[in-house]
Amino acid sequence: MNNVEFQSWGRVQSVHSPCLDLAWLPDRLPMPKSSKWLAYGLGRSYGDSCLLSGGVMVRTTGLKRLIMFDRQTGVLRAEAGVSLSDILEVVVPAGWFLPTTPGTRFVTIGGAIANDIHGKNHHRAGTIGCHVRRFALLRSDGAHLECSPTENEQLFRATIGGLGLTGLVLWAEIQLVRVPSAWLTVENIRFTSATEFMTLSRDSEKDWEHTVAWFDAVAKSPRGVFIRGNFSDENLGGRDPRKVHPPPRLRAPMMMPNWTLNGLTVKAFNFLYFHRAPATPRQATQHYEPFFYPLDAVDGWSKIYGKRGFFQYQSVTPEAAGMAPVEEMMGEISASGEASFLAVLKTFGPRPSPGMLSFPKPGITLALDFPNNGESTLHLFDRLDAIVRAAGGRLYPGKDSRMSAADFQAAYPALNEFLPHVDAGCCSDFWKRVAP
Repeated sequence: MNNVEFQSWGRVQSVHSPCLDLAWLPDRLPMPKSSKWLAYGLGRSYGDSCLLSGGVMVRTTGLKRLIMFDRQTGVLRAEAGVSLSDILEVVVPAGWFLPTTPGTRFVTIGGAIANDIHGKNHHRAGTIGCHVRRFALLRSDGAHLECSPTENEQLFRATIGGLGLTGLVLWAEIQLVRVPSAWLTVENIRFTSATEFMTLSRDSEKDWEHTVAWFDAVAKSPRGVFIRGNFSDENLGGRDPRKVHPPPRLRAPMMMPNWTLNGLTVKAFNFLYFHRAPATPRQATQHYEPFFYPLDAVDGWSKIYGKRGFFQYQSVTPEAAGMAPVEEMMGEISASGEASFLAVLKTFGPRPSPGMLSFPKPGITLALDFPNNGESTLHLFDRLDAIVRAAGGRLYPGKDSRMSAADFQAAYPALNEFLPHVDAGCCSDFWKRVAP
């Protein structure tokens, strides 16, 4: 094994660790019993849940074979290193789509399960864990276990959202969803208050499968663009209804200067983005690529944050609290002078995940990207933590870089149920920081 540098997507943390590259499904992991290890896919986790210092990183991207795809039922089985992008290239032309998807297609199916990903359709579909039929898990002691809702059910629930701490997922089987085309009917609607956002969210849940909002995190009062879409085969204007066509990939510079994203540039971007949306809502037809994965069009987009990297701060606060915690957080952000370039707002629905440590729960989720400005950024997060804590909310472990052990343990009530299923050989820098 060679020593390799591994970074999280936020590039605030990195580790130099021995790397075991997997190119086939192993019978057991060839490493000393005393070694701690962690699976690593495409490295799109923002914080340190995908990193392990002082241990072995097991890179899974060589496990890239599609094992089975039933075009009649939409059941797909793939090795853990297969990316969502690879899956889409096969299933979309056959009239199927992922049951839910995050904001990037460059994550592995193993990583998607470990983080129990969610998407713009959580209010209907829940998380990816709701659509996992079964998977094979390799434990440090050499045990091979097939897990499903009826077989090794507790380990199944612990692995979904379990951050790679229960063993190595070898392959997974998921249920896809039928779609009439690769295109969506989309509406972009401006809103200028928290009340408007909530009204749009409630009114859209019945008729719109995918909803999300961009909002201006540095404005003194709430404003943003509510985005909703449904897959459609209507009015495609001669477009190929099944065509998979990734947009041209731009490439970010090697590294942008740290000063590139500051209060002035973010305010200018937010002003232009808000006013780009039509003043009067109108429908448009959009391919799934730019609708679900706009940032994937820029290869290595995280480099725009400079050498110091960036943090993503994602919280969920309970439905009963309404928009008050979000408005309080916006006030803190505006007063801090810290600029969030990317701010996403969405409501989570009531469908529960089988995952013991799954992040979503009914309420409002807020995701923010902040350049790493050192202590000033961390002090802002402390103030945001207090707001989330007081509201009875929690942070997303898959995107976290600095959550306290006390906050993690208080916010995840199934933690004690999860602990017996942690593989003795698995660990991460996140787990070292927050575990009881």
